[in-house]
Amino acid sequence: MRAELPPRAELIEDYRVAARSVPRVRVNFIASLDGAATHEGLSGGLNNADDKMVFDTLRLLTDVILVGAGTVRAEGYGGILLPADDAAWRVQAGLAAQPRVAIVSGRLDLDPGHPVFTDAATRPIVLTHAAAPTDRRMALASRAEVVDCGEDAVDPRRMVAELARRGLPQILCEGGPHLFGDLVAADRVDELCLSLAPVLEGGSAGRIAVGATAATRAMELVHVLRAGDMLFLRYARRQS
Repeated sequence: MRAELPPRAELIEDYRVAARSVPRVRVNFIASLDGAATHEGLSGGLNNADDKMVFDTLRLLTDVILVGAGTVRAEGYGGILLPADDAAWRVQAGLAAQPRVAIVSGRLDLDPGHPVFTDAATRPIVLTHAAAPTDRRMALASRAEVVDCGEDAVDPRRMVAELARRGLPQILCEGGPHLFGDLVAADRVDELCLSLAPVLEGGSAGRIAVGATAATRAMELVHVLRAGDMLFLRYARRQS
């Protein structure tokens, strides 16, 4: 393995998906060597410039960035705006200049004044369910497209279908662990891009996927990239 990431053009090819019209959920996480998903409570505490390059490349290639409401609050998400060069690349590739952002929230416990809404490059989508509080739904509707994906809980299958129906079949999930766990349980994870940080964390940090339902999903290794002591693993759903 080479000890540095390939040039950006090659990195794009390493992560490019051929059949873009087929709905695909790609999950991106970082973890320590001993399985911690965070350092001092934040996933950003584990990353570096090379991880940021992969992170930005995955955003470059997606139609929509999917994220849980808790991660928006904890990780300090603001309005997502790709750099001008990346936006130009996307347009030339036949994509929208900026990916949309979809936030998953069953309780709609989101502030319409949060920067993820007020500074958004495109109108965000909030994925919820029919039983979500009406007052919060109305407040958020002024800032985002609010979409029901279930009757009394968010159904990951409906979530993927609703995004695809809006012309957003290539989905990049950036967390958090509970959303990832729900996607695993629903068998809606097609790919995992995992950055392995060369540190041991110990302590009580959680895993990258957490859920009430355990499920085993077979995956196969697509590639391993190396930059210094950090590894970038790409796994895809094992085809039967």
